[in-house]
Amino acid sequence: MLYQIHEFQRALLGPMTAWAQAASHSFANPASPLSFVPGATRLAAGYELLYRLGKDYEKPEFNLRQIVKDGHHIPIIEQTIIEKPFCRLLRFKRYADDNEAVLQLKDEPVVLVCAPLSGHHSTLLRDTVRTLLQDHKVYLTDWIDARMVPLETGAFHLDDYVAYIQEFIRHIGASKLHVISVCQPTVPVLAAISLMASRGEDTPRTMTMMGGPIDARKSPTSVNSLATQHSFEWFENNVIYTVPPNYPGFGRKVYPGFLQHTGFVAMNPGRHANSHWDFYQSLLRGDEEDAEAHRRFYDEYNAVLDMAAEFYLETIDVVFQSFSLAEGTWHVAGEHVRPQDIVNTALLTIEGELDDISGSGQTHAAHDLCTGIAAHNKQHLTAENCGHYGIFSGRRWRNVIYPQLRDFIRASNAAASATADKTAPPAKHTRHVEKENAKTRAERTQA
Repeated sequence: MLYQIHEFQRALLGPMTAWAQAASHSFANPASPLSFVPGATRLAAGYELLYRLGKDYEKPEFNLRQIVKDGHHIPIIEQTIIEKPFCRLLRFKRYADDNEAVLQLKDEPVVLVCAPLSGHHSTLLRDTVRTLLQDHKVYLTDWIDARMVPLETGAFHLDDYVAYIQEFIRHIGASKLHVISVCQPTVPVLAAISLMASRGEDTPRTMTMMGGPIDARKSPTSVNSLATQHSFEWFENNVIYTVPPNYPGFGRKVYPGFLQHTGFVAMNPGRHANSHWDFYQSLLRGDEEDAEAHRRFYDEYNAVLDMAAEFYLETIDVVFQSFSLAEGTWHVAGEHVRPQDIVNTALLTIEGELDDISGSGQTHAAHDLCTGIAAHNKQHLTAENCGHYGIFSGRRWRNVIYPQLRDFIRASNAAASATADKTAPPAKHTRHVEKENAKTRAERTQA
């Protein structure tokens, strides 16, 4: 019933927000007579704030059209490589006309960025992708809002999430792939790679885990405490609702995005209130740069998606209540998840010093689980004065974290190439030349 009430409220707010937007434009547009009314600037700012507080936020576009690399303008084309009911595998393909640039792009490492399925759209990683495109071929998991998936498509479980990741890795090619998981997917991604290793399959060259709850018992945050203070039945009875008839997923049980968004805001209500007040002040000052930065952030932050109920509840159980991965008791589709079986994949873990979602040590716990990985193939980075979102977006991500991640991937590629050169058999041409030289030496000896 709560979902229906939310939709009713959204329908009521629709006309009001449209009116507030029109009023804001009327008082701000120099061509409008209302812009000459005393206090027009304050009225325009107030109406825009009202509009943004009440408007409906849809999934934003990635809007990654091009990058500038070594003086070249490189166009970016967004491609859907695989389309599953609950996820799309995207590739951000780079193009160039210059032969030298083409050769450089062709030889760069391939990365799969596993975006979180935890309430926000994968566009939250726009800055992550944009930065990685400078030096990598980039693929991304783009999760689909569960309310948009028809009920007849079937359920989506945590085991399905793991299977999706494995399918994507195999499709791209594991032997030269570098997997980066951000927050929530660190757990299922580690499970996916562990199962592939246990079966004797090729595993990715590296895996980077950023701010994820590998072991949520370490330095528990308010997010972790919520999961431990309530029973599994409490979550099942209080946060799971049915998608109403105005969506393709009518009848599907979901954890609604608007509940997750409410939880995000409730974690730091003062910070959000101050941010909106600063936005209002920026409009009064005519500081369009600051105002636009606020719009961009909240266009992303307020755009949320629903999660399939079975996936959400299983994540609560496995990750935050039973700690199944850390305890070594997790089974996916009947197979035991054994991170210790991973041998040929290098590991990098990244944490933010001020992360209030995944506490200190939760991601680093992957090192204790992956005992089969040699010590020289493990690295850890704690980003100072960095919160959760700063790990993968913003100045600290671009200037501090990314260069170390890039160097980690390059070093792993170099080590793999060196190993391949040592073990590769002589080329046919080389063997032929050696044979001819031996024949010549024999003839000279006989002479």
